[in-house]
Amino acid sequence: MKKIGILFGQENSFPQAFVDRINEKKVKGVEAEFVMVDEVFQGRATDYAVILDRISQDVPFYRAYLKNAAISGTAVMNNPFWWSADEKFFNNALASKIGVPVPKTYLLPSKEMPTDTSSNSFRNLKFPLNWSGIFDEIGFPAYMKPHAGGGWKSVYKVTDVENLFRSYSETGQLVMLLQEEIQFESYFRCYCLGQKYVRIMQYEPRNPHHLRYVTNGGPVEKKLLKTIEEYVLRLNNALGYDFNTVEFAVRDGIPYAIDFCNPAPDADLFSVGQENFDWVVENAANMAIERALAHVDGKDNLTWGTFVKNSVAGKAVGNVKTATPKAARKVRTASKSSAKPAPKASATKSGTTKVKAEKAAPKASMSKSATKKIKTEKAAPKTRATKSAATKTKTVKEAPKASATKSAATKVKADKSAAKVKTPKAASTGEKATSTKEVKVKSTSPKAPKAAPKKTAAPKKTAAPKVKKTQVSKAPETAKPEGTTDVIDAK
Repeated sequence: MKKIGILFGQENSFPQAFVDRINEKKVKGVEAEFVMVDEVFQGRATDYAVILDRISQDVPFYRAYLKNAAISGTAVMNNPFWWSADEKFFNNALASKIGVPVPKTYLLPSKEMPTDTSSNSFRNLKFPLNWSGIFDEIGFPAYMKPHAGGGWKSVYKVTDVENLFRSYSETGQLVMLLQEEIQFESYFRCYCLGQKYVRIMQYEPRNPHHLRYVTNGGPVEKKLLKTIEEYVLRLNNALGYDFNTVEFAVRDGIPYAIDFCNPAPDADLFSVGQENFDWVVENAANMAIERALAHVDGKDNLTWGTFVKNSVAGKAVGNVKTATPKAARKVRTASKSSAKPAPKASATKSGTTKVKAEKAAPKASMSKSATKKIKTEKAAPKTRATKSAATKTKTVKEAPKASATKSAATKVKADKSAAKVKTPKAASTGEKATSTKEVKVKSTSPKAPKAAPKKTAAPKKTAAPKVKKTQVSKAPETAKPEGTTDVIDAK
């Protein structure tokens, strides 16, 4: 028999409904009950295949009990090791690496020194902090809240510098976050269970707690809901949570992830409402049954996120471009006015123009003025150069005996109207982004004597390649796991 247990504290409605729903399904070999902790001995397994944890964040004894159960094979939801390691500031950092927009956020040290520390414990901390720089980037009003924990405890809205320091003085030994305010036109809270079951709920965080779940909100654009769903799955798959909520504040059509470290989220009937309550009970029961049926005695049955898995494998964190609030605003501007010219871009390693020699030739970047005519002292058959839509490049064949020494295997000269080509580490940032092309220049024998270049007929002009307009790509969609996604909006 595979036993499913729930470990809980002060909540009443959800735990009993969860147990009852699992047992009502009458799945062969599976039953559910409240967890009963008798004795806890090192490395000794429990009677449970699955435990749903709703309270260990407040009871350290339970957290240690769950870790001991996990290493003996119990599938604990959520993973107690990851839950112990996680916190909100790291969440924001990870979100920025996997392409989910988040508010600009700074980490602040605790106002008071932690117990059993002294000023010597902080010799590596620069004091005072660069407050003016922090204020300039975050702006006012802003929010200050603990970097770990939840339940809207010790959350301050600060309106100016004086108000911030007055609030900061009340935070004691709490490490705090200072976060820009997202003035939103709509707000959503989303359940995510089993990294595949998603429910999007309209939410008003400024209302009293029991009135925050909106039941009569207006219709919501399908495209926005699809983006929110994708971000919910992306975050929870990266973090590895089985049971979590994610909150989004939507500003100018862009959903910003505000709070997504809620491994024991509210599921009480009298706060979430009957419809949301029924959904979370049903899908939590399904998730627990699936985990019980998949359970293997004595093995690691925990859920680990892609962040941990990729770290173990030595892979980079995230596989999409970072989506910071600043970048998101650029996306918004670009989408509103497609007639505007493409934004300027500075060159990187794969920059807008590359010049390569096949032998020892150094790399060279093309400057703006050097895109009109290029003469080479060596043989350069069919030399191509990156052009903008309004610029043409001519190549002139040189005498076959032209040469260069090893120290200067390739020289590129522009005519009088063209600036000299330099070889800086990075291309000029003023250069407009164009299609990337490679120019290959063949070098001849280094010992051959120099010869005056023979002028030959220039090849026919070829049509300048069309420059594709820069389009802002959407964040790549993650493969949707098997499961169901429910979206709540008012009809």
